[in-house]
Amino acid sequence: MIADSVMRKIAISAVTLNIGSGIVPDDADKAALLLERLSGAKSVKTFSKKRIPVWKIRPGLAVGARVTVRGKPAIELLKRLLTAVDNELKQKSFTENGFSFGIKEYVDIPAAKYDPKIGIIGLDVIVSLKRPGYSIARKKIKRARIGTRHRISAKEAWEWAQKEFGVKPKEET
Repeated sequence: MIADSVMRKIAISAVTLNIGSGIVPDDADKAALLLERLSGAKSVKTFSKKRIPVWKIRPGLAVGARVTVRGKPAIELLKRLLTAVDNELKQKSFTENGFSFGIKEYVDIPAAKYDPKIGIIGLDVIVSLKRPGYSIARKKIKRARIGTRHRISAKEAWEWAQKEFGVKPKEET
């Protein structure tokens, strides 16, 4: 009876694509270009906050790029990204309110063509899940916490991904 409630329905809040390029500043530009091509949305560069002399990283250096996609485009993008990993995910990839996985090479994604200017880059995919009523935690007036019974457990996220996207368990080596 509780499972049929409208308030228990799980939906995608956002799909975030992230590429941490590392040392070379040109890689951040390539990563931003690639993410814009894959998602169709504008990407932003990420900048370091700390100094790590061994890796030649200083504060303010562009070290990666990310893009967040919401709504129907997020669902379509997630379907394409899951086919890149053969719809197989490790069960330990699922956490409370979401899951994540990595793609080793962007050319594995359907409809993504190799570009010699970009080279071979991998990316991380983070999927945030929500239920109706989650916005109450972000309101300015009358803010409230999300109750523990209303949060999405890792098990519920796993079952939802299996049902909605046909995700299969991956053999852990």
